[in-house]
Amino acid sequence: MLITAIRGFCMALADSVPGVSGGTVAFLLGFYDTFIGSIHNLLFGTHKERKAAVRFLLRLGCGWIIGMALAVVVLSALFESHIYVVSSVFLGFVLGGIPVVILEEQDSLSKPMPGVFFGILGCALVVGITCLSTLGDSASMDLSAFDLGGALRLLLIGAAAISAMFLPGISGSTILLICGVYLPVMTAMRRILGLDLASVPMLLSLALGAVIGALSVVKLIRRSLEWFRPQTMYCVLGMMVGSLYAIWMGPTTFDNPQPAMSIGTVNIVGCIVGFVIVAGMQWLKAHDEATEDELIEQARERHAEQQRHQKSKRKR
Repeated sequence: MLITAIRGFCMALADSVPGVSGGTVAFLLGFYDTFIGSIHNLLFGTHKERKAAVRFLLRLGCGWIIGMALAVVVLSALFESHIYVVSSVFLGFVLGGIPVVILEEQDSLSKPMPGVFFGILGCALVVGITCLSTLGDSASMDLSAFDLGGALRLLLIGAAAISAMFLPGISGSTILLICGVYLPVMTAMRRILGLDLASVPMLLSLALGAVIGALSVVKLIRRSLEWFRPQTMYCVLGMMVGSLYAIWMGPTTFDNPQPAMSIGTVNIVGCIVGFVIVAGMQWLKAHDEATEDELIEQARERHAEQQRHQKSKRKR
């Protein structure tokens, strides 16, 4: 349970940063298929599949809520005051993650044609979305007063943002930036944590849109992973490469825009920290898999022992 909660915590920190995707974290930690499959089963699965999905998503959700609360209270200020350090961390994170994905998906990536086309498509999609994010007015909407037109707009934005969050390389926060609601949403969430509930109705509209978006996109992602995995993996890699550009341009998307990153503003220590985070995630994944294998082996041994005991009783 703890490892799953830590995974959710890491996803939330990534989701809160424009240019970084929680889906990328899920992919690097090796539970992306389980994550998408659980959401799919929750919405469309059998009763048994839904129960298993609820257990997994509740554990993941607990970590996600803690991580997002931390991002809202602490990291939102840190992003603007030390944006180049934070961006350097995520540059190292993605640069360290790309070879991990290549190594773990060798079978899917073994045939470069026509996969390269989907890689270019994924990269172009993220770069295009990043370019659009510089056009968004991030402080243009006040969520403390309910407005029907604004609520409908948030409904559509929520659907688009959750769809982006599910995809490695595309950040839901970037979608919020493009639509001019990133800082208003973060501010509204901070107010709610301070027990100012005036923004709740508007945020509920955003949440409802997220549910609608999940319903529309999760089945498509699940089918793509099952039926077109090589093309999907190349697209994922392309989106991860494109996210490097999104992180590089991240400082330009704040309420008080900063210059884009340059060689001089890249923080080497931050990049190393990003690499270390990836290494730590891989260690967590290996530890989790080893623990799971050990539990399976113990279950097999218990089953074999029970069978031997039953045979012994029948012989008597």
